[in-house]
Amino acid sequence: MAHHERDDLAHPGDVVHTVSVDLLHASDSPRLGGECQEHTELILTADVDLPPIFVHRPTMRVIDGMHRLRAARIRGDQTIQVRYFDGSAADAFVLAVRSNVRHGLPLSQADRTAAAERIIVTHRQWSDRAIASAAGLSPKTVASIRRRSTGEGPHLNARLGRDGRMRPVDASEGRREASRLITEHPDLPLREVARRCGISLGTAHDVRERLRLGQGPVPERGRGDSRSDRGTAALDEETGRGVTVLLADCGSGRGPDRDPEALLRLLRKDPSLRFTETGRALLRLFDVHARVSGSREELISGVPAHCAELIVDLADDCARAWHQFAEELRTRRQESA
Repeated sequence: MAHHERDDLAHPGDVVHTVSVDLLHASDSPRLGGECQEHTELILTADVDLPPIFVHRPTMRVIDGMHRLRAARIRGDQTIQVRYFDGSAADAFVLAVRSNVRHGLPLSQADRTAAAERIIVTHRQWSDRAIASAAGLSPKTVASIRRRSTGEGPHLNARLGRDGRMRPVDASEGRREASRLITEHPDLPLREVARRCGISLGTAHDVRERLRLGQGPVPERGRGDSRSDRGTAALDEETGRGVTVLLADCGSGRGPDRDPEALLRLLRKDPSLRFTETGRALLRLFDVHARVSGSREELISGVPAHCAELIVDLADDCARAWHQFAEELRTRRQESA
């Protein structure tokens, strides 16, 4: 699993076992139409070593690899390589969905939607984004499925995110509790405030700033922000209204008039970036970019001739990586809008 998608799901073991094909049973497949004969035939003609299949040890049902198992049986193989999963049947289904989303024969939109509906019922404490990651859907789509689902059960005040942390569905109560703690215990570290109230450190900073400005701890949605210092508007991490205003002030369009240094100064004020590891890493990377932009001529003149070609290639690679990063982020924003 990718490092940013931690949750409470167990994983298959690393040990590879050789198991008789006669001991294995059909999977609880996320494919509504079952296995694909054409894909099985493709595996039969492939002259490559295939990875072990995943098997739910308590039931000996295949989690991921039914096409490979079917191909092995057609070839007359007596055994197949297996990695065992010892978690619950519900977690085994999530693993089956996640595995089929990421490799092999892709799941159809209908398969992924049906899988998300099922995961919402069995893992209702998971956030929309965590379920979306498992099912290969957008968080917006999962939220829509959750709203129309009748199987979610009792209302939950918090959900488990992809980073393994529980967060409130509605942060308003956490903000109010943070306001009370900050008022009654002004010397209490904000990290402790955030921990006690179940909110992010950035939200705790925002609550303290709102109290300093004489505002309520919960932003009013749909109204303009009346803060006297417009620079503090970037602290409103929940609505982003202040960020939008300040972006317009510093010329953030995609044309030649934009001011990257002003944009970077704005981002440095945002607590959701300043007080998270990923946010700080991004700010450091952007800071390097700003230095390159500001000292380009000096840097170019200082490149030794024998290194120039390698540096050109590396700079091109960096540019492509940033372009891909921007495109993926733009797509995610559009999907969640």
